[in-house]
Parts: sequence; structure tokens; C-alpha cells
Amino acid sequence: MLLVQSVEGLPPVTGGDDLAAVVAPALRELRWPDGSTGVREGDVVVVASKVVAKAERRLVAARSREELEAVIDSQTVRVVAERVRPDGSSLRIVQNPQGLVLAAAGVDTSDVPLGTALLLPEDPDASARTLRRGLDARLGVRPGVVVTDTVGRPWREGVTDIGIGAAGIITLQDHRGRRDGYGRELRVTVVAAVDEIAAAADLVKGKVDGRPVAVVRGMGHLVTREDGDGARVLARPAEDDLFREGTAEAYARGLADGRA
Repeated sequence: MLLVQSVEGLPPVTGGDDLAAVVAPALRELRWPDGSTGVREGDVVVVASKVVAKAERRLVAARSREELEAVIDSQTVRVVAERVRPDGSSLRIVQNPQGLVLAAAGVDTSDVPLGTALLLPEDPDASARTLRRGLDARLGVRPGVVVTDTVGRPWREGVTDIGIGAAGIITLQDHRGRRDGYGRELRVTVVAAVDEIAAAADLVKGKVDGRPVAVVRGMGHLVTREDGDGARVLARPAEDDLFREGTAEAYARGLADGRA
């Protein structure tokens, strides 16, 4: 059985806060349908990257469109796609220093003071590990921890949450080598388990309801004692990315290789 609960009653998070100290009291009071309280081994604590970034003092000045564009530039490793809006601003899909491909490099101007912008955590996996250690010290259990962010997806309307940081959880479930119901061997099926957990948690966290933390119960088979490799392994390597080049670039390379 899969259970997902939002964590209520969290105070606002500000720069320099110890996130584990802020979250632990509310986790301790969390009540489940079976009458139990708190978190236990095998649970997964899912935290929005925004509160992690706020605690890590990732708020920067962005008092004008030009300053905001400069902030996005500072977080851009590679421009994937760009479209100029009618007002002259640009919508950019870029790869950021963490290897994530996001609109505006994940720079966020919602739910922050006017004239500022919030960067993503500098190292989301390290953030997840730190939070996990802090929760262990305060609660006596080592839950899995997932740090999430909201993304759009090619060819799909709407947004969803994915895991950008993780600790103590198997991020990818490799089903290759197993057999389907007809006995055929699975050759390509690798499930992004952390992303599925992030999306499930977002159903109860909410974007504007002040609930940035949720707990997922029922995925204990993915929770590990060691922190593990984190969510960084979910970023597809360049050599495996079939969409890294635009049509013109791919055609030009094909001409050079004698294939077009």
C-alpha cells in the first residue's frame, strides 16, 4: 500500500535556518490512518527545492528584467532552446550547472520578495544528505530524502515534479533482464523511481498552499541505509541524448559524415 501525506504546520523557512530542525517537530506529529505517528524506517521525506534553497541562502537580487536575465545567464551551461516573447523577454530552456535541463535554469521569482530571485540548491544531493543526517539525529530514523523541483516536459502540456536531489533511496529501478508476462526479456526498462515518488508527493504538497514537505510510505524496498549516488545519475549523458542537437545541427553533421 502506498500512503502519501503532506506535513502541516511548518513555519516559513528563511536564510540560515537548519531545515532538519524546522521540519523534525512537524514530522514527529504526523498522524497516519492506522493511528501511528511520526516517520519510520522506510519512509521517504519529500521536500520542495524552494525551501531548501531558502535555507541555503540562495536568494539573489533581480530588480529588473536585465538583472534577472543576468542571473539566468549565471546559471546556464548550455542553451537548449530559446523563444523571444512579444514583450521582448525570452523563454530559455537551458542546462544548469547541476546538469538539469529546465526553463530559466530553475531560477524562480515566485513566493520570494519583490526584486529578488531564488536559485536552486547548489548541490541538491548534498542538501538531501544533510537533511537526512539532521532528521536521523533528531528523530532516530533514517528516512529516504528527495528534493524536488517542478519541470515542464517536451511534447506534454502541464508541469510535474521530479527529484533533483536524493539520499538513501534507489533512484533508478533497473528491470532489464526480467521477463514480461509472455516470457520476453525486458531490455530497456529502467524506471525513474525518484521522479515517480516526487510526482506522487506533489499531489498533496501543493504549489501555493504552503505545504512544501510530504512523506511517502510504502516504498521501503527502495530506501537504503547508505546515502547512495543521489539524483545526479538521472541526468542523461550527452552521448545518450538523441535530442541534444537541433534539426539543422544534426543535418549539418550528417552532411559532414556523408549520411545526408
